[in-house]
Amino acid sequence: MEKVESFQLDHRKVKAPYVRKCCVLQGPKGDSVTKFDLRFCQPNKESIPTAAIHALEHLLANYLREDVEGIIDLSPMGCRTGFYISLFGDREPSELKAALEKALGKVLEAKEVPAANDLQCGNYRDLSLFGAKEYAKEVLDKGFNLNIYGE
Repeated sequence: MEKVESFQLDHRKVKAPYVRKCCVLQGPKGDSVTKFDLRFCQPNKESIPTAAIHALEHLLANYLREDVEGIIDLSPMGCRTGFYISLFGDREPSELKAALEKALGKVLEAKEVPAANDLQCGNYRDLSLFGAKEYAKEVLDKGFNLNIYGE
């Protein structure tokens, strides 16, 4: 059985915020898929409240697709310290870092959360645009590292 990649990471040593290339998977027909860890908060020290991370998910799912081709999925981490994103192709962290920073800039200017209704979202009452903006501002002020150990 294959081990879960993120469980092999020593969460005590990393320095958030960062963009980390987790792995490149090869599909049975030769397709490549790259998975990234978009860490906003320091593991085991901070976490994003549910309504804020949910709103960030909606906002980033839209804004990142404006500049990044081949996005398969953007998902919040269960620990609520950031997101995973999967893309077609063997991609580089620098590309994603630039797009993420641009998307978070758009979050700061957003007037509403996309798909914040009972037709398009399974928990539309649990969204906080205010919270999404607060965390977007915080990570933009700190800046995303490409080195997960902050060096």
